[in-house]
Amino acid sequence: MTQAYSETVSRILASHLQRPVQPAAPACPAATPPLIVHQHFTVANEALALQLPAWRDYVGRILDVPASRAQVASGFRGEIDTYVLKNLTYLDSRTDPVGQIRTTARISTDSVRDYVFHVAVDGIAETVTDFSRQRKSAQFVPGILALDMNQPMHMHRPTRARVLAFFVPRATVEAAIPDAESIHGRVVTYTSPLTRLIFGHVMALCRSLPARSEADAEKTIRDCAHLIVAAFGKQARLAGNARAAARAAMLEQVQRYVQANLHHEDLSPERILQAFGLPRPTLYRMFEHEGGLGAYIRNCRLRAAADDLLRLAHVGIGEIAYGAGFNSASDFTRAFRRAYGVSPRDFRGAHAPYVT
Repeated sequence: MTQAYSETVSRILASHLQRPVQPAAPACPAATPPLIVHQHFTVANEALALQLPAWRDYVGRILDVPASRAQVASGFRGEIDTYVLKNLTYLDSRTDPVGQIRTTARISTDSVRDYVFHVAVDGIAETVTDFSRQRKSAQFVPGILALDMNQPMHMHRPTRARVLAFFVPRATVEAAIPDAESIHGRVVTYTSPLTRLIFGHVMALCRSLPARSEADAEKTIRDCAHLIVAAFGKQARLAGNARAAARAAMLEQVQRYVQANLHHEDLSPERILQAFGLPRPTLYRMFEHEGGLGAYIRNCRLRAAADDLLRLAHVGIGEIAYGAGFNSASDFTRAFRRAYGVSPRDFRGAHAPYVT
């Protein structure tokens, strides 16, 4: 009896014959359309001899996957999470050693013309993009490989690998990078402030994406894509929106650092300067809209303390003050009164009916 794919894989493969669907408007006009459409695909539950064929069929919409009989017989580990945004697709794939090819013949049969930026998290890859001269791009950890889906390539991953991929519309890349076709096969390494920022931002996305809200995930994916495009376009100049993405990414990193360290008494602008190595004027300009970095830290502590006053009705005000990083209960009470117009005790009392 001929083996067949599982019902789940068969269903996904049937729907995957088409280009990933963009987030659609809801049937009910009053509903909010999704910002991201997520799909998980794995061959782990397939029969051993069907794992690599299932993977080949899944990516076969845009790529060919060469495989020997021995490779098919030995099984294959492959899973991928796809996040489709409006005009942007993000993939997170984990695979055994594998090859993938995009030929001129394949290009002629589909309409995929995006630029794809591969971020190697684990493993290595060697990619041939100029077949006449056997131009090879060696991608080690860390590094970002740019590929033009309108040009042929042959990628070989000789080790297990985890690779993130950003499919960015052609018009977006060509608007930011003069002669964008020339980046096909180029690798950017993390040797500049911008590319080191990309590495930290992408790793944070990679680790925390499932736990993020939809809006936060959508924004972070877009910021990462803008930063990567900026890195490849740096020789020309950073586009305005790419500079904004870089600032937004760094601002988010500092804000996360502040939130994670609110309970430390020594959290201060000086400590943040030391932690991030930013020029003082750059860091201060990032928080001008908050009244300055010191004011931002104080306001975050006050917001955290206000939440605790209501959430932890059994905890004393002094203990909450110290837990929020204030040096004394009296300092906390004065700062709280300036910010909220009432004392912490009155604030808690006024909201007591709503505290459970």
